[in-house]
Amino acid sequence: MPINWNNELQTALSAQIPKIIQTGKYLYDRGWLYATSGNISSVVSSRDGVIAITESGTPKGSLTPENIIAIDRDMNVLKGTGKPSSETLLHIELVSSAGAGAVIHTHSVWSNAISAHFSDSDGIYLSGYEMLKALQGVNTHKHEEFIPLLENSQNMKEVSNKIHEMMKQKEGLHGFILRKHGLYTWGKDLNEGLRHLEALEYLLETEGRLLSFKDK
Repeated sequence: MPINWNNELQTALSAQIPKIIQTGKYLYDRGWLYATSGNISSVVSSRDGVIAITESGTPKGSLTPENIIAIDRDMNVLKGTGKPSSETLLHIELVSSAGAGAVIHTHSVWSNAISAHFSDSDGIYLSGYEMLKALQGVNTHKHEEFIPLLENSQNMKEVSNKIHEMMKQKEGLHGFILRKHGLYTWGKDLNEGLRHLEALEYLLETEGRLLSFKDK
């Protein structure tokens, strides 16, 4: 059924736009979103299945309100003139299967380096770090966090299906990496998603630096 765009949806979208813009600039300044890479999304209405997301092909460090579009579950653009990235399918899947209220996808150096280094593995385990407690539901540094490594593909429907199966089989995930592509994480809202992202990027960089020390 077509979604009737109304004042309630417009108000909810307007509230999310500045948060997405601020997040984009912060991540770009941190060096986690190069060129036009990455995507940031936030649920506008879970009832109607409306998501606000950055349009395709835009540098995230200089976003404007015109670069944020509203889409439905089928990637139809409801508000805005931009085009959704093909990776929008993965955001939609995570909203559905992970119950995410926001999804953030970065292209950091360390997520790529780690995923390339563990080329024969389907994931990595992180434990012993105090930073793990920044992840929702984790209350001890002894927690063992699993970060799946999925093979990259230009077929986002195929990747979306893999994510769907992964979320059914693995409980307690906070993120995953598309190999030599980038990190995906999520949260109940953008604040929680950003907290998870910062924690995971910290953990991945720490692991990466430790590996580089071992090689010397």
